[in-house]
Amino acid sequence: MALAAIPADRLGCPVGFSRASAIKGRRARLFFVRSQLQRVVNPVLEIDAHQALFGQNRPVHIPAKVDYAMRALLTLAAAEGEPATADALAASQGLPSKFLGSILNELRRAGIVASQRGAEGGYRLARPANEITFADVMRALDGPLAEVRGLRPEATLYEGAAERLQDVWVAVRASLRNVLEHITLEDVVRGRLPRSVAKLTADPDAWLPR
Repeated sequence: MALAAIPADRLGCPVGFSRASAIKGRRARLFFVRSQLQRVVNPVLEIDAHQALFGQNRPVHIPAKVDYAMRALLTLAAAEGEPATADALAASQGLPSKFLGSILNELRRAGIVASQRGAEGGYRLARPANEITFADVMRALDGPLAEVRGLRPEATLYEGAAERLQDVWVAVRASLRNVLEHITLEDVVRGRLPRSVAKLTADPDAWLPR
């Protein structure tokens, strides 16, 4: 569903304002939400054994499924309880509707969103936006935040000169938790990242590609 097809009062437009003004305001809020999402650190550590041996580690990355889920969930958080269909969420963020529908079903089974049928049906958050962390979503869709060769960091074992390597992977996971377990959907929607995270993004070096 395109924004133009949604009644003005459903778009949060005050009485006396035009549909065009409501759509413009909603699009501005969605743009703000998307810009805030881009400021969150990518949360997956996965090292392939072959690549590690030859110095060709995969970069820390975030799967498209998680990125799409975050964008849809932030849109629901900004809607403050108003349900939205998968098609409407997909249209608002420029996402593939069928793929997003599958993601929303996974989130429903994980207890992150709830669905309702009928004329006013759609998806909504299953609990308040300030109780849903990025780590919750990441784990629901993609498993543990950090894995090494398919193992959790504490399950790895090294010998000789590499004996303390496990400590490094555990520390990396801890750093991911310090970011992702402390950022909620509400934080991003309202543009108020935790101080520790805001400090990270305020460092110009954090934005340099390498």
